[in-house]
Formats: sequence, C-alpha cells, structure tokens
Amino acid sequence: MNAPYPREIVRFAHFELDIAAYELRRKGRPIRLERQPMDLLILLVTRRGELVTRDEIIARLWGDGVFVDVETGVNTAVRKIRQALNDSSDDPAFIETVTGKGYRFVASVEAKHSPGGCETTIMVAVLPFVNLSGDPSHEYLADGLTEDMIALLSQLDRQRLRVIGRRSAMSYKSSPKPLATIGTELNVEFIVEGSIRNFGDRWQIRCTLNRASDQVQLWSHSYHRDLVSIGALEREVAFAISEQVQLHLSPERLESVARRHSVDTAAYDLYLRGRRFWNQLTPATTRLAIEYYNRATDIDHDYALAWAGLAEAFASAPINGDADPRVMWPRARDAAESAIRANPSLSEAQHVSGQVQWFFDWDFSAAETAFRKAVALDPSNAWAHTMLSHAVSQMGRHKEARLLMERAFLLEPLSPLHQAMWSQVSFQARDHEHAAERARRAIVIDPEFWVGYMMLGQASEQLGETDIALDALTTATRLSGGNSKPVGLRGYILAKIGQIRPAHEMLTMLDELSRSRYVPPYAPALIYAGLQEDQKVFDALEHAYASRDVHLVFLPVDPKWDRFRAQPSFEVLLQQCGFETNDQP
Repeated sequence: MNAPYPREIVRFAHFELDIAAYELRRKGRPIRLERQPMDLLILLVTRRGELVTRDEIIARLWGDGVFVDVETGVNTAVRKIRQALNDSSDDPAFIETVTGKGYRFVASVEAKHSPGGCETTIMVAVLPFVNLSGDPSHEYLADGLTEDMIALLSQLDRQRLRVIGRRSAMSYKSSPKPLATIGTELNVEFIVEGSIRNFGDRWQIRCTLNRASDQVQLWSHSYHRDLVSIGALEREVAFAISEQVQLHLSPERLESVARRHSVDTAAYDLYLRGRRFWNQLTPATTRLAIEYYNRATDIDHDYALAWAGLAEAFASAPINGDADPRVMWPRARDAAESAIRANPSLSEAQHVSGQVQWFFDWDFSAAETAFRKAVALDPSNAWAHTMLSHAVSQMGRHKEARLLMERAFLLEPLSPLHQAMWSQVSFQARDHEHAAERARRAIVIDPEFWVGYMMLGQASEQLGETDIALDALTTATRLSGGNSKPVGLRGYILAKIGQIRPAHEMLTMLDELSRSRYVPPYAPALIYAGLQEDQKVFDALEHAYASRDVHLVFLPVDPKWDRFRAQPSFEVLLQQCGFETNDQP
C-alpha cells in the first residue's frame, strides 16, 4: 500500500510535483493544472511504474455511481497532463497508454519529504464495530466505540498518525467489500475491525488490526469488561495498536487520552446515546441529542465532550433547522465555555468555540484562531479542517481554503457533508463548476442529503443552468422539511427569470410561517433581491441584523449580492456586522 503523500515532493525531469502544496512546477515556476488533471497526476505519480486502470481513475476522480461522461473526462484529464508536461502519446516520456487498460507513469522520479516532514505519516481506518448482541438497541454502543476508537487513535501521535474520519468509516457499515479494496478506497495502510457481544452485564469486545494491502491480521485480542471499564479498555486497545504500528507515546499523550471521557458509567452511556442521535442530523434527533447531553453534564459537570456536543447542537441549529439565533447563542456560548473550562486541550472543545465565534459573534479572526487550535490538538479532526477552510474562504483567502479542504478530504473521502462543504468553499471562490461537481458527489454518496442539493442549486444558478437549479432546490426543500435556504434561493431564481407571481407566493409562505416560528429574514431579503425591490431588501437585511441571523455571514462572499456592493447602505451593513470588505471577490 502506498504511504499517504501530503508531505512528499516528487521530482522528474525538469518538473517538481509538490503534493502538499497541490502544485506542479517546472524549474521552480508553477504550471496551471485544473483539479481533475492534478488529481490524476498525483494518482499516477504515487503509483509510478504500476498500471492504473481506467476504472481506478474513474473511482478516484468521480466516485462510484456518477452519471457523467467519465470516459471523455479521463481522456481530457490525460490530454491536459500531457500538455502541461509537453509529453507525447506516441513517444511518451512520462505517461504511457496501455491500450484498453489504463495508464502508467514511466519516468524516473526522485521523492523526498518536504521540510518539517521527516517521518512518514501512517494512515489508519477504523471500520464500524459490529453489534453481535442480537439487540438493535445496543447499536449506539457499537457506533460509540467506533467513534471513540477513531478519536483515541488520532490522539496518539499527532505528527505521524492520521485516522480516517467517522463519516467515511461509517459508510462501510455492513459492507461486504474486502479489506484490500477498502484500503485502496481510503488510501490507508492499516484497518481496525471490532465487534461487541454482551453476556448479562459483561461485554466481550474483540478487536483486530489488519494490514490493508495483503489483508494479513497483525494483532487480535478479546476483552471482557463491564460498561464502567470500557473507557479504559479503549485506551488499552489504542496502546496495543500503537505498538504494532511502532508509535512512541509521550506521557502527555497518555494523559490527554485518559482525560477524554467521563469516569462515570451513566454519564458515558448518556453521551454515547446523544452522539448517535446527533449524527443523524435531523431536527428531531438533534433535540434528543441535546436531552442526552444535558443529562450527561448533569451527572458529570466536567464532562468536556458532552459540553462540546451540546454546544455544537445549539450552534448548528440556526443553520440546519432555522432555530432562532437569539435563543441558541447564549446556550451555545455557555456550553462551549464549559467545554473549554473542563478540558482546554480537547480538540472538539476548541472547534465548537470557533463555531460560536463564527456563527454568533461574527468574529472571524477569533474563530480562525480556535479552529487552528482544534487542528493542532488533533490533526485527524477533519471537521475542524473543513470549518477552518470555510472560515478563511469567507475572509477571501481562497487558495489557503482549497489546501485545507484537500487535507480534510484525505481524512473524510466518503463524507457527503465534507463534499458539500467543499462545494461551498469553491462557490465562495467563484469556482462554480467545481462547486457543482462536489455537490453532485455529495448527492451520489447520499441521495437523501438535502445540503448536497442546496449546494447544487446555488452553483447551477451561477452557471446559468436554471432548470437544474430549480429542480435541485425543490428536492432540497422537501428533504430539509422546508429549510429557509432552498426556499429563499428558489424564490430569488424565480424572480430573476420573470416568474414574479410564484416568487411573491414564496414570500407569502415565509410570512405566514413566521407567525408560528422563527424564519431567518435573510430568506425574504434574497427573494426581494431577485425582484429588484431594493428598499425591501435593506429592510429585511436590517431585520436580519437585529435578530443576529447567522446567514448574514455569507454576505461578503456570495455573488448574488454583488449588485449591492457599491451601495453605501450595503457597505454600512457589512461594517455593522464587523465583516471585512477589502479583500472580498
């Protein structure tokens, strides 16, 4: 199995491929190469000398089940690489065509680590633990052990060890795929498997460590514990695995791992139940997650993970479920502060503190600092990488944002949420084609994921693909239960194409809905923008400012507001919110 390549620089002929920087250079000068050709070049170079089949290329560049002309896409990507390298298909110096099969990188290469990267990174995946108890109600424990093992392993050696994130790992739940295939798809060297089975109040937990490339089992052990000692068991397993992959643990790392969970059995159990509900990301399950997190913190007031989970649920509610930010703000802030007080070295605590500072305080600089702390504390925290990428993107630093998303994608290659967030980051950089491509990948991974359709809608609108945009937003509205974002954007598009009456009907619907619950004023403001009723736009935006509507954070970068940027009232609003306006696109 090839080692992951974020720190590797590969030289061939007069060229240098800096994979960490996602850059191809000739004699030190960057060569422009689009994303798919660059992804393909990285794949070919890291598999140098080997045949890379067209099916493997399609799986890496587009994923399974994509409905585009991938054959033409492969040919185009190869042609663009050859143009960049000044290579010939008839007499190749770099890329050889194996007719009917695929391609092979044939040039001699020199590979070395970039400064600061003196040791090879080890990539590990933890597959979902299997519940063998025969009781479906114990699934929360199996899923919780999976998530905890991912988090614990990622804490062992921040420099050398990277662990695939939960969302990508959970996509293999009940999967029949061979370990070698999973290893290739996730680009990992080692795979951890586990199972749980109960005998009364006692649990048998079995864990194995496998080398992905040849599916050899390197280590296996069965443990018998009661629930109160499962946390200690997880640490035993993590340490055993670290020995197998030859990691050296410092006393500080051991202490950090030991502090991760509550020692109270009931609090730990409630946290795991809450986390399982939170991961379903619906308004109903989020309410249940909040209930369980609250009960866990009532029992153990210093349970940092439970406080962080509670803060994340409150902070995300205005975006995911149109909750009133004036209600969620103090709750999220208090929970985040409790998490930091309980354990400031917990990545999740720093991360959710950044979310509060971003969504509610509108302090992007403080949010960036918190997200960077979260990444430093746990470099395998893909969600922290993604949120940091989003934050710097909104400050106009789009190249840096792209690199951060590349790193997040290495950790979460099969997560629809991360694909959708990458779409948003590309959208903010005005790379609408890539935004649409990432949105489609999110939908392929999870056809019921409403955010993917929302992202496809906004990208397609900018590309002039109105019918695709309206269809995607209709689906997003249905799957989200009527979230204001797809409703507002659909009304905006209808107004722009002259469908005035349907646009006004959507305004009426939002107005009627606002009589029974909070409706973010950003949504009607967007529809008024499409109708070119500018005074009503600013009235709605002032209302949004007064209610701390979290969607205002998109004003500096969303191209739909470009028409208003020269207007003094819009500039004043941005300044009131504390948003920087100098470096925006």
